[in-house]
Amino acid sequence: MMNWERLISDRRLGLEELHDNNNQIRSDFQRDYDRLIFSSPFRRLQNKTQVFPLPGSVFVHNRLTHSLEVSTVGRSLSKEVIRRLEHINKQEFDLLKHIPDIVATACLCHDLGNPPFGHSGEKTISTWFSEGPGVDLKNHLSIQQWMDFVNFEGNANSFRLLTNQFVGRRKGGFAMTYSTLGALIKYPWSSEHAGYKGKFGYFQSEESTYRKVAEWLDIPELSNGVFARHPLVYLMEAADDICYQIMDIEDAHRLGILTTKESTLFLLNFFDADRKGKLERGMNYLTDPNEKIGYLRSAVIGETVESCADTFVYNLDKIMSGEHVGSLVDIMADKLANAYRDCSAMAYERIYCAPDVVDVDLAGHRILTYLLDKLMDAVLNPEKNYSKLLLSKMPKQYDINSPTLYGRIQAVLDHISGMTDVYALDLFRKLNGHSLPAV
Repeated sequence: MMNWERLISDRRLGLEELHDNNNQIRSDFQRDYDRLIFSSPFRRLQNKTQVFPLPGSVFVHNRLTHSLEVSTVGRSLSKEVIRRLEHINKQEFDLLKHIPDIVATACLCHDLGNPPFGHSGEKTISTWFSEGPGVDLKNHLSIQQWMDFVNFEGNANSFRLLTNQFVGRRKGGFAMTYSTLGALIKYPWSSEHAGYKGKFGYFQSEESTYRKVAEWLDIPELSNGVFARHPLVYLMEAADDICYQIMDIEDAHRLGILTTKESTLFLLNFFDADRKGKLERGMNYLTDPNEKIGYLRSAVIGETVESCADTFVYNLDKIMSGEHVGSLVDIMADKLANAYRDCSAMAYERIYCAPDVVDVDLAGHRILTYLLDKLMDAVLNPEKNYSKLLLSKMPKQYDINSPTLYGRIQAVLDHISGMTDVYALDLFRKLNGHSLPAV
């Protein structure tokens, strides 16, 4: 059985010997949050696709706005959970007061490792190895190293980005608290256990780091290489699930993919007849269709947050014992869970297959495949003249001279996954000779 005294720890990765218990105006968990807000990887999320093409005349969510909203919902959800646990002893309750800051920070981090062009970017990287030129590298890598690449995962890459000591950086990477790192890992196992969905939480290069965090937090290893989830992962995951599903409907409405009537029906489906009537009366005070949908979106988030908090507390004993209970949105109150599933089914049919979304996927696939071809060839054949020119453009923090093939491949993936959509497109044009620096 896990316990909060170990799970909530302000010990910092890489700075363990400097740890102290001095009282400060900001807790170490609040410092984690602030550190992320001011970081370059977080700022770059503003130019990374969430689902729809980056804003033209109509503003839609990007990775940055999505992460900020997930963090806000995660904090609210955490506060609802704490309110339901006020009956526990004071010592334990004092620890739980840090949960909103931990969860809010984990929410900020959850998409840091995603490559350009949305989730299709992850797929493009994976298939470069499984279907493209990368196939030739298979026999030169270990099984787990190969699985890391053919299942390339933004979640695992987020953990790497936060913890790896890149060239010239300090030990421990961002030196985040152990609790924040634990609350980030949705899939606490390596790529060897990725399964048919290809989900995992850390690359081989960071496995020892994750084991160190899990050992300190006293997170049990359920089987060889498969750990229990940190309980706060459920809150981070629920906040993400709520935001991306509901916000995608709002964005689709703004772009005209869904009508106001369709959007209204899907969002009102979360409520019973009495609440529906009150919401419909509230909508009558609004004339702007986007404001109407925004009003309903707010109500849905509030309702699902309340239900997910109830669900978390109801299942807390199972969660603390390491039993996986499924995502909170799947097991919340039946009416809400069913409405959420209806929205998911509609989104896959109407939103994620919309022409503009597919166009971004196709363009992103072409751009990233080209960049992978060129950069991988450069690190594999650094003696070529073109390779020398191209590698001179690589940021110095990436270890292109790693003594291992695995390390050199990771250097390329670190660079590409850190690119914004705009940067990747610009580099693609320059390497193709379609644009030159202004003279």
